[in-house]
Amino acid sequence: MRRDILELDTVLSRAISQVDLSLHDVEAIRLVLSGGSVVDWQRLAFDSMGEVDRYLRLNRLDLDDPVDWERLRYVFNEAVAYLEERLYLRFPREVRYPDDVRQIFLWASDTSGFRRRQVLCCVILKLMHVIHHMEAADLKFKVPVAEEELFELVEADILRRARVMRDSGLPVLSFYGSRKARSSVITKLIAKKQNIAATVFDKLRFRLVVDGKDSLVPVLTYLVQEFFPFNYVIPEQSHNNLLPPDEVLSYLANPTDLQGLAEDASLQTSGKNEFSGASYRMINFIVDYPLALPQELVPDFQFELGRVVFLMVEFQVVDEETARLNEAGENAHSLYKMRQYDVVAKRLIRGLQGLSRGRKSNGSGKEADEEPTAKVDRTALPDPDGDATDQGVDDHVDFEPTEIVKRSALVIPKDED
Repeated sequence: MRRDILELDTVLSRAISQVDLSLHDVEAIRLVLSGGSVVDWQRLAFDSMGEVDRYLRLNRLDLDDPVDWERLRYVFNEAVAYLEERLYLRFPREVRYPDDVRQIFLWASDTSGFRRRQVLCCVILKLMHVIHHMEAADLKFKVPVAEEELFELVEADILRRARVMRDSGLPVLSFYGSRKARSSVITKLIAKKQNIAATVFDKLRFRLVVDGKDSLVPVLTYLVQEFFPFNYVIPEQSHNNLLPPDEVLSYLANPTDLQGLAEDASLQTSGKNEFSGASYRMINFIVDYPLALPQELVPDFQFELGRVVFLMVEFQVVDEETARLNEAGENAHSLYKMRQYDVVAKRLIRGLQGLSRGRKSNGSGKEADEEPTAKVDRTALPDPDGDATDQGVDDHVDFEPTEIVKRSALVIPKDED
């Protein structure tokens, strides 16, 4: 198994024998596993102002800073104004002018009281989610800093949180990350049908290996509590063929409290990536990870655009035994790369079809309509003697210092005489 970036001990000082999950935690994990969207949710599940504060801090809002309070109120007012002007909604006075915007989160979670108020608060929070994310994207374009530097800041933030997780005694055997090499991005763009750079979600990726399947839920719980806000998991970019969702529900005393989801968090039976082996198993999801900009990078218009930007980060969670199986047989990284390079070669060679026409295929005088074939010369591939745990469900990131397959020999048919 690949050396861990945090050098975690394989024998931990203490293990967590049981985990207490709130309704909010379970619904957040279901969202991670299903790849759904909070815009389709019917309610939240915050029980106290303390839970709301923890959620806002995950969004990188400093509750001790008046600027962030002003930002929270600004986004709230923008959301309500849109709903009043575009959808002609009208709000009770306590909802339209709350003394504390955090109260909206609690009202959106309360289904025992005035139902209309709960629904309206949910609608407001959905708009706040969209507006905050949209304005953060605008801020990212206005800040004079390279994306590479932002990724470095995100990576440092995640590793800092990972060290705290390590010290908490969670049963994590390894936690390591990588950034996709430029050659890997090019290969992926050619191999995938969506060949636009903006669709490469896994430029920065982290893998967590836990000691057993019983530890998957505790680790996922920690991630949604301490690493990132659940609402910024990218919809339709999650894949789970490892953890049965019913195991998550078993942590609730009354599973009937769960709301219905537009996307069922069902266990998928095959690998998501077309190049992965059929038996490859993983929990894989993409998060638009929030980053609070350093003060020297924050522009003057802080309350209008905030001081938080988002960068996409891939997380993979797997247990130790499954990680070992993912490195063997049809799942071997070298075989994955061969399958990927085969597709790359075939797509690139299609441009020679026109060149082949007009040449005589035989003495009949007919033109050759067959398209030239392409293949990867496997004799040019180096032996896969490196570690293969850098495989992923959505993509297999090549670690530049130990890249197993750097390139293949593209065999192009020679011109006929």
